[in-house]
Amino acid sequence: MELPFAESYKTKMVETIRKSTREEREEWIRKAKYNLFNLKSEQVFIDLLTDSGTGAMSDKQWSEMMLGDESYAGASSYYKLRDAIREITGFPYFLPTHQGRGAENVLFSAMIKEGNVVPGNAHFDTTKGHIEYRKARAIDCTIDEAFDIEVDYPFKGNIDLNKLRSVLEQYPVEMIPVVIVTITCNSSGGQPVSLENIREVKKLASEYGIPVFFDSARFAENAYFIKIREEGYRDKSIREIVREMFSYADGMTMSSKKDAIVNMGGFVAMNSHILFEQASMYNILFEGYISYGGMSGRDMNALSQGLYEGTEYPYLESRINQVAYLGQNLKDHGIPVQQPFGGHAIFIEASKFLPHIPKEEFIAQTLAVELYLESGVRGVEIGTLLADRDPDTRKNRYPDLEFLRLTIPRRVYSKNHMDYIIAALVNVYNRRNEVKKGLRIIREAAILRHFTVELDRL
Repeated sequence: MELPFAESYKTKMVETIRKSTREEREEWIRKAKYNLFNLKSEQVFIDLLTDSGTGAMSDKQWSEMMLGDESYAGASSYYKLRDAIREITGFPYFLPTHQGRGAENVLFSAMIKEGNVVPGNAHFDTTKGHIEYRKARAIDCTIDEAFDIEVDYPFKGNIDLNKLRSVLEQYPVEMIPVVIVTITCNSSGGQPVSLENIREVKKLASEYGIPVFFDSARFAENAYFIKIREEGYRDKSIREIVREMFSYADGMTMSSKKDAIVNMGGFVAMNSHILFEQASMYNILFEGYISYGGMSGRDMNALSQGLYEGTEYPYLESRINQVAYLGQNLKDHGIPVQQPFGGHAIFIEASKFLPHIPKEEFIAQTLAVELYLESGVRGVEIGTLLADRDPDTRKNRYPDLEFLRLTIPRRVYSKNHMDYIIAALVNVYNRRNEVKKGLRIIREAAILRHFTVELDRL
């Protein structure tokens, strides 16, 4: 008999979570202004809001926490992190930051100016927010296959080279400070970018003398998909693939709260010493001294260990198989999901789930609220709320896909939890025609509104 799949870890500690009643959830979501970010954690049964900082650290990571060196400058924890980054990514220079958006703030302060354009593959919310805050513009060059959830294309995170070339030809080189490749591409469904595409993007950008940086929050998951989906990489190790990926980049930002499996931390890494010196000024200004950058020594130690664990094949196999299990079962019940399944989350196409709700009524957020009311499961909208308003016209931007993202924390939930989520969504799907109206905004921020927006039922 063939041995079945089993996770490559065992449980050492548990945390109690409480089931609530429908009546409690109706009251809580009303007081939260129908924004799931406003819910208290104890009001959530299974939390799929994000995989950022929500993973379970290992025994080795917790051991490293006890060895943290909290010296302000020159801490051994800094050098431990430096060596791990160099070994895994190959970049000689790095700056620690408190998390990914801190890394973006430091890097973009050094690179992006008003009037610039920044092409890439579906920049995520904070990336686009930092670009637009600087009165620059993010231009999406993702391949068209990414916008059809039923197309089973293995690398839906790829950049369309013709779209990218069009941008590079349309604007003067001095207006394009960087090309950003997000690996995996969150906004298109946690979809990977092939090494062939990465290689060609670097080649094209180099023709114009434009650097390429990776948004690398989920670089290890991207490497896993290259190993199992791209010809010629089946026999390569994850770390060999990672090194080849980063060999085609000039630098990277990293939210270490994802693939490094820590609760807090991030960094910027690069090849250029000149850029390192420029960015160091902003790191000191915004984050902290260059040898800690908003992180404690214990956090840097845990991050160092997490970079090694996050690039191990057995762990990645367990991680991505759990996501695929959820996706396949939802698909089998007729629920419209992005295919093939991504690395960190399952993305449900809310406009196909609730086709009778107008886009002006925030379809994906409406579905997220219905799922919470049904089960206490908290997901997150990747749709019109997140797309925000056009900075010039102030009109809502309506994306091609209205996603409800179910993000799976690393090493946290069991198969039984996945089955609970499946049953909850099937129940909502079976009563979908009873959802008559969506939501309206009653208060919003000028940028990155989805974090703090207040809504009400129509």
